[in-house]
Amino acid sequence: MRSRNPVFSRRGFSRDNGYAGFNAAPQAGGPAVATQGNPYAQPTGNPYAQNPYAQQDLQQGAPPQAPATTGRMTMDDVVLRTATTLGTLIVTAALAWALLPVDDAHIGRSYGIGIGAALIGMVLAFVQSFKRTASPALILSYAAFEGVFLGVVSSIVDNRIASGAAMQAVIGTMAVFAAVLVAYKAGWIRVNRRFYGFVMAAALGFVLLMMVNMLFAVFGGGDGLGFRSGGLGIFFGVIGVILGACFLALDFKQVEDGIAYGAPKNEAWLAAFGLTLTLVWIYMEFLRIIAILNSND
Repeated sequence: MRSRNPVFSRRGFSRDNGYAGFNAAPQAGGPAVATQGNPYAQPTGNPYAQNPYAQQDLQQGAPPQAPATTGRMTMDDVVLRTATTLGTLIVTAALAWALLPVDDAHIGRSYGIGIGAALIGMVLAFVQSFKRTASPALILSYAAFEGVFLGVVSSIVDNRIASGAAMQAVIGTMAVFAAVLVAYKAGWIRVNRRFYGFVMAAALGFVLLMMVNMLFAVFGGGDGLGFRSGGLGIFFGVIGVILGACFLALDFKQVEDGIAYGAPKNEAWLAAFGLTLTLVWIYMEFLRIIAILNSND
């Protein structure tokens, strides 16, 4: 099995025969223990096993521990790269909001630019997902184009449907992130194989259902099957937020395992990329819910 975020489904963030860390003794928030099931603890097939500190720790039967000077990824690295990626996204979103008007005379052009930016961002995200190494320039470019799309969509919703919707969606996203982080570190969320299987099955069903609804909307017009509007739209929006929260827990587990078992410093960019993908998902679901609630007034 692999993480929902494709950037975590490679190299040290996953293993060929299972999800990273699920065979390790500790659960969420606890210290990692080197076992054969851990991707960073395996001398065979682990790209980071050549690290001399990891090898020494494994021979002594202890969890890998190395000084910061060895070039391993740390939590500070993840925080810094994530802040840089999200900062880029926020800046371009603010510029798109300010420079692309959404009045009746210009909304078509602005919306077209937003959709074009979204498509470019999606292509960049796929390219980075299948690359063997992290590319900071590619990740930041994705964030920039994704920010343009979010800025245009947020401006449309905020100015034409629900005033203050963008700020409400931001606050909701931040609240979900903080709540999941606290619950994960406290051990209230146990990220194990059963949790992973349930989340992936639910996410697959959700995405397929939304794709069917989109096809009906494209070829049949209107809201398709109505899964993204009205009462059903609110219900599925809440489901989307819950799935996003579950994805955050999976991301936290993967980052924790990467730090504990010696991922190289450059992998922090992949962690930032994966977290950004999840936060964008949650934000869009919140924005959709707010738009539906206000359109029904």
